[in-house]
Amino acid sequence: MPALSERKIQIVKALVAAAPDKVVGGLQAALAEAQGDSALASVRRLVEAEAGERRLRNIILQPIAPMCVGDGRDPHSLVFPSFALGYLWKGLKALDPQGIKAASLALYDYRPGESSPAPFDALVKRAADAVRAGEPREFATVTMLCEQARPGGGAAFQLCLDLAPIVRRAAYRLPEWTAHFGDDTTAAARLVYRDACSVADDAGPTFFEMIAAQLPHPWMVLRIISAVMDKPSERYLRDSELGGFAERVMDDIDAALKSIQTLDVDGGEETARAAAKLVELVTLQVAEIEACIALEREHSWGHRLLKQKNALASVVEGRIREAEKYANLALPMQPARLRRIRRMIPRHTLPPDPRAVRRALTLFHFAREIRSSANYGGFASARSKMLEKVGDMLDHYVEETLDLIKTGDCENEPVAREHLAVVVEFSRLVRDEKAADLVRRRAAACRAEPPPMAAGA
Repeated sequence: MPALSERKIQIVKALVAAAPDKVVGGLQAALAEAQGDSALASVRRLVEAEAGERRLRNIILQPIAPMCVGDGRDPHSLVFPSFALGYLWKGLKALDPQGIKAASLALYDYRPGESSPAPFDALVKRAADAVRAGEPREFATVTMLCEQARPGGGAAFQLCLDLAPIVRRAAYRLPEWTAHFGDDTTAAARLVYRDACSVADDAGPTFFEMIAAQLPHPWMVLRIISAVMDKPSERYLRDSELGGFAERVMDDIDAALKSIQTLDVDGGEETARAAAKLVELVTLQVAEIEACIALEREHSWGHRLLKQKNALASVVEGRIREAEKYANLALPMQPARLRRIRRMIPRHTLPPDPRAVRRALTLFHFAREIRSSANYGGFASARSKMLEKVGDMLDHYVEETLDLIKTGDCENEPVAREHLAVVVEFSRLVRDEKAADLVRRRAAACRAEPPPMAAGA
């Protein structure tokens, strides 16, 4: 395949430049083996150049880059349009090409916390001054995009650029601050917060918005706020300018509870796993609030959080009960035909109900995935009892079905084996792969016993 013409290269270059970072990274990985002068090799070189430039951009603008997502209209957090970052970078390259070159050279051996970020901070300061002045025109476009996304967005973007050097200094220490808080780390966090507040009187909330954007989970910013404010009481935090951060987490918990309540039991494994992740998230967020804020159990946030914990336990226990119900529907039982046999035996007149099987499997996947959050969530006992009860039911079902097959009393052996296949799937989730394999092997080995030969035959 011949190399691309210059016109086509420019078209591809424009498309790659407009693509999100994840797409560019995926293209780079996909084209890694393209060699020579082929068209794909030309595209690979374009993608690699774009990926390299974005790495440089994201290092220089690290304090603000994670905040430039989507259309910048998120009502729950401070974000800016993704296009604003592109225009900011374009304007910065035109404004200070020598500074960009110096930053590129500094990037080769840059180690956060060890190397000086001066070349990067100098560029961010130039960008902040240019946005404030509105020249060149790319910086005026940045302000316009931010104002269109939210009222006061332009001023908020400027403040973020002013705070960028302070946030950069704090960012590399965030893993330490969030994992091992002590007197030293608490003092360091307070010093950084004090520096941020010296930039502007109202810089505190914006500083924590920027810190939240640097964390793997934005709600973890409560740990930093708690350290700076020395684990504040809920009344003190609620009345401060930082109270919105805790309320935002509780709003997220409410939204997650609604999603868990509306779990689609026909959705299968992926739907169950997504709901279980929400359960885990809620337990983590509840624990975070309890650890970071001195709550009043009977009032306001403390009361609201208690209701959320009870709601989570109630919803999850309801799903656990449904799992048992659908398992019984998928493996129906009936009274034995002989009066002297009082126990229930499997009914094999009809194939397994696919709807009941699908729903039971979805809920068993859900119960399996919530094991790590069951203790703190308050539903460990209900989960354990359900698994034990369903496990005993499966054992009884297998023994009775195999006995019916061996004695020739089975109403429909092919249907019985279909039910045993369902038991295998249930056993894998209720117990483990070993238990499922045992049922599978026993079913394969089971055969009807030949009738006894008549005397004298």
